[in-house]
Amino acid sequence: MKALFFESWINVLLVAVPLSFASYHANWGSTPTFIISFVAIIPLAALLGDATEQCSMKTGQTIGGLLNATFGNAVEAIVGIIALKQGQLRIVQTSMLGSILSNVLLVLGCSFFAAGFKFRESQFQVTAAQASSSVMVLACSTLIIPAAYHAGQKAISQAATNQLLASGYDVAVSEPTGIDGLLFISRGTSIILIVIYATYLFFQLKTHAYLFQAAEDDEEEKPRMNVYSAVASLLAVTVVTSFCADYLVDSIDEFADRFGIPKAFIGLILIPIVGNAAEHTTSVWMAVKGKTELVIGVCVGSSIQIAIGVIPILVLIGWAIDRNLTLYFENFETICLFVSVFIVNSVLNDGKSNYLEGLMLMSLYLVIALAFWVS
Repeated sequence: MKALFFESWINVLLVAVPLSFASYHANWGSTPTFIISFVAIIPLAALLGDATEQCSMKTGQTIGGLLNATFGNAVEAIVGIIALKQGQLRIVQTSMLGSILSNVLLVLGCSFFAAGFKFRESQFQVTAAQASSSVMVLACSTLIIPAAYHAGQKAISQAATNQLLASGYDVAVSEPTGIDGLLFISRGTSIILIVIYATYLFFQLKTHAYLFQAAEDDEEEKPRMNVYSAVASLLAVTVVTSFCADYLVDSIDEFADRFGIPKAFIGLILIPIVGNAAEHTTSVWMAVKGKTELVIGVCVGSSIQIAIGVIPILVLIGWAIDRNLTLYFENFETICLFVSVFIVNSVLNDGKSNYLEGLMLMSLYLVIALAFWVS
């Protein structure tokens, strides 16, 4: 426990955790609650990562990989579940999309950029990187299909309305939702994606593990915690994080209205940056040490977990609790994801990276952030 709480300077921010509880229950207001809870989640995310890493060292490669897959995006999943329960479907969608974009553009871009100051070029295993990026392309495609379906339904509805108007009928023009069709497509697709995700884990950890072995850390690190304290810490931190995330989501509406910040910007930019803060630092540090394959495994792998793991599970949870969450994202968001996956796939295609490619990824992320600020 001493190793968990006192080996990182970022744990100083844990003082915000009790303040978050106090702010919410003492009714300090939405602004203090949002800011304090926002800060509290940063060290909690770091503790989740450390505890998961310690568990992985004790349980072996396969179970360790599953633990990392399960808890690697725990903050985003917790925020998503709480927002879903509260009916904040836009926050669910934007925070999930934001986590993907944050990993493949901001974190990967910063890592390539930082490594470029030490190495002229950083090399990595092309086959493993391409396998992961291909899965991301699949995930992106499954989000394009609901958007295309919605656009098609809108065109059909508009054509029918125009025909009635031309015939002299007085009809009200309404925005078609096609919600039943979107729900059917989304829920069916989610089940398929979860099967793909399980297959991808089996591919990565079992049948084709040799492709990803180069991404492992060559330095053998000794565990600092026994398995019981690691599991206990993991469960305890997850529970505390769920409370802080609840307070954060509950105060978003008033905070956004008071300061004129678009909720889409909060979900897409602010929440993912906080949830992945510790992961961002680790990835950049690993890149500077020349462990580019590890960086790609973390960034792209984390995005895959969100895209074909967490999002489909949230859709199915929404189905169970009567929340109509779908895989239909707004056209603008779908285009942003498609462009991001396209450029990342292009960057990973040659097995080499440099600071210019990192700068390009970061630039695209900033452009998307600017667009969502005025959305």
